Amino acid sequence: MSKFVGVQFRNSGKVYDFDCGHFVLGKGDKVLVVTEEGPAVGHVCTEPQNGTKNSSDRKLKKVFRVATLEEIDRYERDCRLEKDVYEFCYKKVKDRSVPMSIVSVERRFDGSKTIVYFTADGRVDFRQLVKDLVGRFRTRIEMRQIGVRHQAKMVGGLGACGRPLCCSTFLNTFAPVTIKMAKKQNISLNPSKISGMCGRLMCCLTYEDKFYEKAKKTLPRIGKKVSTKEGDGKVIRQNVFKETVTVILAAGGEIEVKANQLKRSPRPKDRMFKKKKSKRSNH
Repeated sequence: MSKFVGVQFRNSGKVYDFDCGHFVLGKGDKVLVVTEEGPAVGHVCTEPQNGTKNSSDRKLKKVFRVATLEEIDRYERDCRLEKDVYEFCYKKVKDRSVPMSIVSVERRFDGSKTIVYFTADGRVDFRQLVKDLVGRFRTRIEMRQIGVRHQAKMVGGLGACGRPLCCSTFLNTFAPVTIKMAKKQNISLNPSKISGMCGRLMCCLTYEDKFYEKAKKTLPRIGKKVSTKEGDGKVIRQNVFKETVTVILAAGGEIEVKANQLKRSPRPKDRMFKKKKSKRSNH
């Protein structure tokens, strides 16, 4: 049975699973892997785990080999270079009052280029900044603008739940999140309660959206007139988990009843239809 390990390329970056192949790896080992962006060195941050049916279906990429001392040395030099580029770039942006925020710097392991990630409200003229960087570090510089969600993914942190951010741990893509999802789940619409570190709506609002959408189809909507054992009333609240609704009675007071114990009041159109039908029958 194949085994896989979690490999991390940055101290606070996302953990990617790789097939160990025939290598015997342990936590803390440096390995060379081939990614979509080219070769990269990362460190093993989990103990080897046996592959399951679900993990084998993912077709994990294999660890190319254990990193050599020369490759580890190059990796550490690149890390120092990334730090120097970040500090230099940050100072130049501040001195020139460029309307941008430097997020991170990434050096390709093959030395082909150095990427500077930044956020900005709109288009930014960074041509002079690139010239300064090329003149200082004598390497190819690529400026890449990202959104605030990708910024949170790269920087990492803790969410309101106290756990590491979903985007920086296991999310591969960002699904659209709408305020309608929060309303559907009866969550407070206070921006501080439903916004993540990025300032956008929390990604976790999408996790249970389909459940609420399916569950609410079995419940009468808020404002619907219904009949109960205690009399007629109107639905004012829904409890998806208990499958109950709170009804305010026409005679006064509130009661909580199971949705399957309700008798919905006939619609006005239905009453009109019955009246018209009765008139026709008289003719």
